[in-house]
Amino acid sequence: MNLTPSPFAPASFPALPAVRGLKAAAGSRGFYARRGITRDDVFLVVFDPGTACGGVYTRSLTASADVRWCRQALEQGGGQAAALVANSGNSNAFTGPKGVLKNEATLAALTQTLGVKKEHCFLAATGVIGEPLSDPNYVGAFVPDLAAKLGAPDWERLARAFMTTDTYPKGAGTVASIDGAEVRFAGIAKGSGMIAPNMATMLSYVFTDAAIAPELLQTALRQVADETFNAITVDGDTSTSDTLMVFATGASGMAPVTSEEDLRFRAFTAALKEVCLDLAMQVVKDGEGASKVAKITVEDAASPASAKKIACEIANSPLIKTAMAAGDANWGRIVMAVGKAYEPIELESLAIWFDDVQVAKGGARAPDYDEAAASAVFARSEFAIRVSVGVGTGRATVWTCDLTHGYVDINGAYRT
Repeated sequence: MNLTPSPFAPASFPALPAVRGLKAAAGSRGFYARRGITRDDVFLVVFDPGTACGGVYTRSLTASADVRWCRQALEQGGGQAAALVANSGNSNAFTGPKGVLKNEATLAALTQTLGVKKEHCFLAATGVIGEPLSDPNYVGAFVPDLAAKLGAPDWERLARAFMTTDTYPKGAGTVASIDGAEVRFAGIAKGSGMIAPNMATMLSYVFTDAAIAPELLQTALRQVADETFNAITVDGDTSTSDTLMVFATGASGMAPVTSEEDLRFRAFTAALKEVCLDLAMQVVKDGEGASKVAKITVEDAASPASAKKIACEIANSPLIKTAMAAGDANWGRIVMAVGKAYEPIELESLAIWFDDVQVAKGGARAPDYDEAAASAVFARSEFAIRVSVGVGTGRATVWTCDLTHGYVDINGAYRT
């Protein structure tokens, strides 16, 4: 599938920090061979002993075999990580017993090749749903080859290896000074369609050389996920494979963070959020066929949860998303979406802004409403929609993209 690059695609992949305490390799296993394409489609990351990890996964009831294994490993392995393998080209979702056999074969290859514990190994797969592999050892047989090529991670190559309908590889990183120690963060993500995360997102991994207890890593990740990946939507569809994980090798030399009361925990969480928000925004900007991105904020709601529900109704409305694509500042559709959220509002106080242009006030069209000014906002590639519902102090922000014919083209031809 030849995809037109997103208008938001960066000129080049960012230079990410060299995270200490891990090695990686990527290669082509041939997942795309039947389409006549040769490209990297599997990557392996191996971690130094003592690496902590945390993860959040899709709440979909049709979650992939890989997601189900990762949940199990995270619990049984006590939040310790030794290896991560991810492939594109096949999601290993709804593949029944064959999907489990694929994972068992891959895990056996990891334990035998690397000499690590099974429950410290994590798996991920993305691609077409419901297509079992003819050979359950298809990925496992490739593990020794990847292990022989391990070295300093080429972040761009890893990011490209698990792309599906993405039009560009997504990476983000930062270097934080935490109590005098230089702590490095590097993250990669893939995702373009089937994006309405209900826990985390698509596939996204953040690697850091911070030292932090596994339970605190999990706490930080859950908090960050809700404020980043769980606040984006492209099409309202939650994937069977959504995974967000963070791996902390401890190789920075800092003393381990073991308490939420430690000020370093706050600094760590802030750095993690910076990377995750960057990655999440890249996913929205690479939404299938997207040409515009909107930041949607709902305020003065009954609670943050209520505000988020209303914001998501706005963000997922096909009518609003197609109006965005056409540059039609149809604020009445915002009113519609607010109402169908079935959350508490004060109708007589409802107010709406497009950027700094107020289009509705006091439950009606703004007295000084200016159609040209509102349309000028919707003509921009990035803009904000703000809504006040007048019942409390709850506030939430969600990011989304428009809905163009490109989305139909991509998904109509996805399997061919």
